Amino acid sequence: MDYETLSNCFVACFEHYKTNEKKVFVVHNLRDNFNEFIMFLQQNKQKREWHISFNGLAFDSQVTQHILNNHTKWSEYDACGKAVQIYKYAQDCIRKQDKKEWQQYPQWKLDIGQIDIFKMNHWDNPAKRSSLKWIQYSMDWENILEMPIHHTTEIKTMEEIDLIIEYCLNDVRSTKEIFKKSVSQIKLRKALTDRYDINLYSASEPRISKELFAYYLSQKLNMEKREIKNMRTHRDVIKLEDIILSYIKFTSPEFNHLLDTFRKVKLKGDNLKGSFKHTLVYKDVKTDFGLGGVHGARTSGVYKSDDEHIIITSDVVSFYPNLAIRNKWAPGHFPKQEFCDQYEWFFNERKKIPKKDPMNYVYKIILNSTYGLSNDADSFFYDPEFCMSITVNGQLSLMMLYEMIMTRIPGAVALMQNTDGLETRIPRQYYDEYMSICKEWEQITNLELEHDSYQQLILADVNNYIAVNNFKEVDITTWREIRDQNPHYLFKVAGDKFMYAPVKMKGRFDFHELQLHKNKSKLVVAKGVYAYFINGILPHDYIQSNKNILDYCIGVKSKGDWKQVARYIKDGTFTEDNLQRVNRYYISKKGVKMTKVNEVDGREIQLESGKWLQTLYNKMVVKPKWEDYDINTGYYLEEIESEINNILSVPSNQLKLL
Repeated sequence: MDYETLSNCFVACFEHYKTNEKKVFVVHNLRDNFNEFIMFLQQNKQKREWHISFNGLAFDSQVTQHILNNHTKWSEYDACGKAVQIYKYAQDCIRKQDKKEWQQYPQWKLDIGQIDIFKMNHWDNPAKRSSLKWIQYSMDWENILEMPIHHTTEIKTMEEIDLIIEYCLNDVRSTKEIFKKSVSQIKLRKALTDRYDINLYSASEPRISKELFAYYLSQKLNMEKREIKNMRTHRDVIKLEDIILSYIKFTSPEFNHLLDTFRKVKLKGDNLKGSFKHTLVYKDVKTDFGLGGVHGARTSGVYKSDDEHIIITSDVVSFYPNLAIRNKWAPGHFPKQEFCDQYEWFFNERKKIPKKDPMNYVYKIILNSTYGLSNDADSFFYDPEFCMSITVNGQLSLMMLYEMIMTRIPGAVALMQNTDGLETRIPRQYYDEYMSICKEWEQITNLELEHDSYQQLILADVNNYIAVNNFKEVDITTWREIRDQNPHYLFKVAGDKFMYAPVKMKGRFDFHELQLHKNKSKLVVAKGVYAYFINGILPHDYIQSNKNILDYCIGVKSKGDWKQVARYIKDGTFTEDNLQRVNRYYISKKGVKMTKVNEVDGREIQLESGKWLQTLYNKMVVKPKWEDYDINTGYYLEEIESEINNILSVPSNQLKLL
């Protein structure tokens, strides 16, 4: 469902979640469905029917409840007068959202049940914030249509009303599509709601973590949940020397200097962000340290296992949660033993449950979210010293393992270090020694490592790479399931043996099952890089084979004072059109020049600098022939070759000779 509230017109659109049945209500003097709309809402209430929305808890549901509570008072108004009353309240809801104030009606006061897929997916979080338009782009929606009429406009014609309805129905249908993609998550939240008697239908993963941890802690501590939710520990100063574990020791001057640097740090407890950074070069690898984690990688290249060498990847099992559990760390306002016992219970319970069981996922959420929430002042886990104890000792502990491997295994080559694990290329003859070192580290830290090996690591940097695991043998049924779900893996059959090799793609090389809030622009580039390194297909040949127009598309959004314009020559005259805030386009041989313009100071940024032109593709149109799209393949070919050359460290004109 979705509402459109304009100064003298109200439109409400609904579509049944299982069928194509639609309901459209207009409140305006040219079309007045107000009474039918009230009857529909009352039916929803009586039959306990739910509304599924995008940002409905903060807006649509508030408007719904306001209408249900006040519609009898509006009998003296004509249709446009009623629309004005709705509009005024809607604007008040928007102002409260902008000021981050509480809305008038909390969820428990709403007469009609709500599933808010915006809240559920945590798209209200600053790090993941996404509008419905951006999600439409991300899921390749057919029509990225922004409201063509400003909300302050006085509506005077049926043509305007029809345009508003078209826009509203487009949003409803796209919301329904997101709902379909979220069915498993909604079923999980329904099961949790029924099990714990907490309304979690619209809960984000962090909120699930908070609610369920509070549920169990209230029982363990014999405290009311509301009392637990009000608890916090604030710190004025955090001295890192006071929280570094006694077992953290190094032998090399580089890491001893790092340890001394950490020990001298004093942090302001109420403002940790960006307050500590350090860079270290060890064994030709640059490694960056901060308050959140450690990241380091060798120079770009393709690193392979062979008869003489093997690439091993080692990750700490549930690293940050287990650091807290094993060292009896807890937020300062909780008893250590009880908190850690409960935290460990989640960890142990998860190990008992198959990965396919939704509760395995729930316990994973709880384990991973708790650390992050410990640095969130709005969370009852808040204690920045608890947070720093985990991240600082996590980095230093991992560096201990890194140093032990590099100093004790001749010929070891460090490839990557990333928050909770390491990738290292070692001579095969030292494999047992490697495992022995890892076992020794586990005994020192009381943590657990899990290991795998790569055929090859195609590395641009620590955040962007492709890793190909060694082949694993499975039965034919499992093999087929994995093949259907992960077409980018490698598969082979040898006699009666069915084998697959997982392929991990990170950062800008990832094109499989991307999260909807992320930018999926130019997937043809990531796929072209994959085709070159994994299948040996030259970029030119790959470009010729890819006929999916959406793989060539690019998404762009504007915020704040920035707007987008399209500039072009029409009939010999320079023309400029204002564009939407979210647009989908591709690079074409003919087209327009898209530019971001700051409406305050006039600054301009070309979306594609230089000679490249663009074709807007907000409304998806299937062309009769591929050539009709007029794609400038030269642009995409340059992008693919640039990525490959960066990895291979060869001049840009050398690729075709390889």
